Amino acid sequence: MTQRDWRAGELRFLLVALIVAVAALASVGFFVDRMRAGLNRDAHQLLGADLLIAADQPIDPAWRSEAQRRGLKLAETVVFPSMAIAGEGDGSRSQLASIKAVSAGYPLRGNLKLAERPDGVERVTREIPAAGTVWLDANMLSALRLSVGDPLKLGDRTFKVARILAVEPDRGSGFINFAPRVMLVLADLTSTHLVQDGSRVTYRLLVAGAPQPVQDFQQWIESGIARDQIKGVRIENLESGRPEMRATLDRGEQFLSLVGLLSAMLAAVAVAMAARRFMLRHLDACAMLRCLGMTQNQVTQLYLLEFVLIGLVGSVIGVLLGFGAHFMLLKLLGQFVAHDLPNASVMPALQGLATGMLLLIGFALPPILQLRNVPHNRVIRREQDAPQVAVLLTYGLGTLTFVGLLLWQAGNLKLGLLTALGFLGGFGLFALIGWLALKTLRHLRRLSQHPSWRFALTGLQRRPGATIVQIVALALGLMALLLLTVIRGDLVGAWRQATPADAPNRFVINIQTEQRSDITQRLVANGVPQPQLFPMIRGRLTQVNAKPITPETYPDDRAKRLVDREFNLSTMHDIPAQNSITAGRWFNDSRPEASVEEGLAKTLNLKLGDTLQFDIGGQLVSAPITSLRKLEWGSMRVNFFVILNPKLMTDMPQTWITAFKLPDAHVNFGNQLTRDFPNLTVVDIGSVIKQIQGVIDQVVAAVEFLFLFTLASGVLVLYAALVGSQHERTREAGLLRALGATRKQLSQAQRIEFVLIGSLAGLLAASGAAATGWALAHYVFSFSWTFSPLVWLAGMATGAACTLVGGWVGLRNVLNQPPLQTLREA
Repeated sequence: MTQRDWRAGELRFLLVALIVAVAALASVGFFVDRMRAGLNRDAHQLLGADLLIAADQPIDPAWRSEAQRRGLKLAETVVFPSMAIAGEGDGSRSQLASIKAVSAGYPLRGNLKLAERPDGVERVTREIPAAGTVWLDANMLSALRLSVGDPLKLGDRTFKVARILAVEPDRGSGFINFAPRVMLVLADLTSTHLVQDGSRVTYRLLVAGAPQPVQDFQQWIESGIARDQIKGVRIENLESGRPEMRATLDRGEQFLSLVGLLSAMLAAVAVAMAARRFMLRHLDACAMLRCLGMTQNQVTQLYLLEFVLIGLVGSVIGVLLGFGAHFMLLKLLGQFVAHDLPNASVMPALQGLATGMLLLIGFALPPILQLRNVPHNRVIRREQDAPQVAVLLTYGLGTLTFVGLLLWQAGNLKLGLLTALGFLGGFGLFALIGWLALKTLRHLRRLSQHPSWRFALTGLQRRPGATIVQIVALALGLMALLLLTVIRGDLVGAWRQATPADAPNRFVINIQTEQRSDITQRLVANGVPQPQLFPMIRGRLTQVNAKPITPETYPDDRAKRLVDREFNLSTMHDIPAQNSITAGRWFNDSRPEASVEEGLAKTLNLKLGDTLQFDIGGQLVSAPITSLRKLEWGSMRVNFFVILNPKLMTDMPQTWITAFKLPDAHVNFGNQLTRDFPNLTVVDIGSVIKQIQGVIDQVVAAVEFLFLFTLASGVLVLYAALVGSQHERTREAGLLRALGATRKQLSQAQRIEFVLIGSLAGLLAASGAAATGWALAHYVFSFSWTFSPLVWLAGMATGAACTLVGGWVGLRNVLNQPPLQTLREA
């Protein structure tokens, strides 16, 4: 039977639907698997390692020995602030520098970049400074008026300036990294005699290796720290060490998961439509088999075995095509994707095979059960009973299979549930609206007495089930395509705005109140439009709800570090940009109030209504928490953990801070500013911005090209929806022509019918896509969202165009042949 169905073309559409579905999912899976591994690898460059152990004391040699025993790569750095001196005698110049001594092998992840001159071309290097030499960044060269080859004194040792340091992957944004960098080899550090008792030094052990050994080593370190109650040690990985990059990567993975989800949705609809079409075309053959003595169980086994064979063949071919297609995708991406991405794992192949079988069995089982119940008398009476309860229950099973598939593909519970509920809710709502629309059409017949108009409306009402299925299938397919076109563009645009191209690349801190006017004028003169300065007030948290903060208050090490130091507080009337209230309300300035970042509140177990007390320069200030805020860390703008309302901060000692985008033409502005205002600290975070935006560009490019694969699934869904009722339409057209209808009248009726179906499906699809896009932006990606009327116009136009083209392709031959031949073949 399988061979006969294949020769007759009965299985080709089902097989093609399955192959395209699995190929789309597999290509997305293979690419996403490699892309995620590559993005995580590149993101680890911001740590210079997979794991970073930072301590106030020299690293325990036992830790190094254990890491080596586990086969992990190691490197060490020592970072501290100190003065660097250039020149001799009265002409000497000094500058506060961030000294960094590095060992061989540094960095373990990422690369250092050097430049021939401060604004010259950067080149990658795997070297570190040679003995007796130092590498300086451009700010240090400018501040001390040095050139390559000049001497620089650090402590008791004089070094030769050998290179200009352009990019340092793990520099970070800690206080000791605010000053310009001086890098030397670790072996030369002792001879400088700069590290003494009481020196503010951070010792770092960089660890890299396979994920599992690194994770095991981290757990071994953490258990030792807890057992021996070691203080002053901080362990950082990608999740804990770089919140701004973690946020960028999380959104990148969510975008890629969204494409996979929509591919899964389209795959389910395509396979379901193809299986239903297969069932409708086999009703007569199944009735004949029943008349020849085949039992219901034999019918079930027969068709189930045929579907399993087709599922295995289609899934294997789809996985192979997907694997090959992902290489084409990598080639098309070109410069956007690193050429040394890690190899794909076997998981996408297993997911592809399982997806094909789950889709086919889950959505083919209901049609198989309907074939099982085909009555004998269908041979002489072309009637079809309504689906039985068991058949309807299997549709529920297929739906649950579909939801499980979405959650599996998503790898993100919230994203998967929102997308699944959006499409399942859309399915039910679209079916209801389609049914109501058909009920309304009977009243529209009176609008015109034209035969084509009446033929079209009568045809839609004559087969309500097929019409509703067409509307729902078209709407779901168009909904996914709209999400991947118009809505996708809005999501990508909102994501770019979260870390926009004009994100600040410089911070200036320690601005005095009397300097605000001069600093603002200088910023405007150097190409910074409308600079914003924010007050910054140093305060130590001393009490929560009248309970003093002690070393035993917080067992968590990060919480202890937060309360052991002073907070950077601020005060302002309006909520800052890139901040959103997640609980409570913003200030009304009538009484003392505090707004706390939600991550800090979670770490310190704070909630709305708790009263915080800060010691600000000897003055005690108390305020209840009236709001929790979510910060957009990827924006790189000025952010504060705690903001107090201005009523509470009157006459408090404060300095000011600003962040701005410095144009490339004014690259030396920071050095000029520090020379004229020695109290200022200018922080350059341009390299971090470049890395974050590079990751965004990679993911956006991936989403753009992955759309080609899901587009193939979407076109298949639209085709399946349009040809689903082709057999019945063919019989009707032949009968109407035999009764006297002209070819022109039927052609016009078909166009009217398809325009009505397509427009309604497009309208529903646009509404569903807009609602799903809003939910994703609001609950998953945390973007602001604006509705565009373009979505509805595009939906209706696309729906009408698709149905017109599909109807012309499917029925043009019917109208060109004699009615008698049409009826005989039908």
